[in-house]
Amino acid sequence: MDVVVTGIGLVSSLGTNLKTSWHSLVAGNSGVRVRQPFLELKPRPLALITQQPAHLSYLTELVVSSAIKDAGLKLPLPECGVVIGSSRTHQASWENLARQYQSQYDLQQLEHWLETLPHTPAIAVAHQIGAKNAVLAPMAACATGLWAIAQAYELIQIGQCQSAIAGAVEAAITPLTLTGFQKMGALAQTGAYPFDRNREGLVLGEGAAVFVLESAKSAQERQAKIYGQILGFGLTCDAYHANMPEPRSTSAIAAVKQCLERSKLSPTDIDYIHAHGTATKLNDQNEANLLQTVFPQGVAVSSTKGATGHTLGASGALGTAFCLMALHHQLLPPCVGLQVPEFDLDFVNTSRQGKIHSTLCLSFGFGGQNAVVGLGKFRH
Repeated sequence: MDVVVTGIGLVSSLGTNLKTSWHSLVAGNSGVRVRQPFLELKPRPLALITQQPAHLSYLTELVVSSAIKDAGLKLPLPECGVVIGSSRTHQASWENLARQYQSQYDLQQLEHWLETLPHTPAIAVAHQIGAKNAVLAPMAACATGLWAIAQAYELIQIGQCQSAIAGAVEAAITPLTLTGFQKMGALAQTGAYPFDRNREGLVLGEGAAVFVLESAKSAQERQAKIYGQILGFGLTCDAYHANMPEPRSTSAIAAVKQCLERSKLSPTDIDYIHAHGTATKLNDQNEANLLQTVFPQGVAVSSTKGATGHTLGASGALGTAFCLMALHHQLLPPCVGLQVPEFDLDFVNTSRQGKIHSTLCLSFGFGGQNAVVGLGKFRH
């Protein structure tokens, strides 16, 4: 059964909707700015949506409403599936609670603690759209967004539902998250420069991307706009280290090959790859080696994290949205921040027109989580 995308909602440091974010991206702009949202921590480059860190519940409601409106659907949607993931979920709320507990213990502060559990973004979306079908809340580190899309794809494939709301939301800029990445030595000092010889590390960002997935039959029956088709996916785990990729990328390569096989594609069929491209030394080195091993010279590659920052669990969902826009507009988004490439790949330095039929979106997360989704133009 063919599964297509009929609606996209996106919010990022580039803009509060899909259109604004896309136009800013293809213009080569970046949402990364030096900020100091927490007085106890020094200023550093961050990719905030507004001047202060966003609230997860606000992002979730906004992005889902945008996706449903874009798809031309009307609420309620009782038969719709829901797959919404997040790697940090309500961590900001728990940090606030911990600070209040240290200053004065007040049981009143615990009144709404159930609303901050990891699965609550998915439950909130089910309430928002009136869904009474399957509700899933995947957590797979930075691979979460692609896991959500893969799970929604399977729900439709097996006939559990004819449509599903899928994606990921992340409001991850908190003191603990910043301090943790700083202790690892993973944070950039001036900006995000994916695959650049002088890259410094990642820049934390916040954002969300949510999709309306439908069976092609359902979409065609209601004459919906179709951005593209989910062709297949690959999901593996390194089982190697808590926060370092397996040096030979064996499991990551297996995920790519799994996705290609399920998508009925060969490496030469791929016109564009949205790389994970975190701008850290290890990730970019390993990912470049993977791309050089699996794909022929000349396939276009870019990472958009130089523009949006690294939105952790939502990063794969944002990448998927940009892949679908590339298919829709036949325009490749640039690798913002890349000045001096370290690797021999066909990087998209500035927006590039092209014949784009098939794309891959790659995500690699802590714990060795590897996720790949294949996307293509829908052929009626």
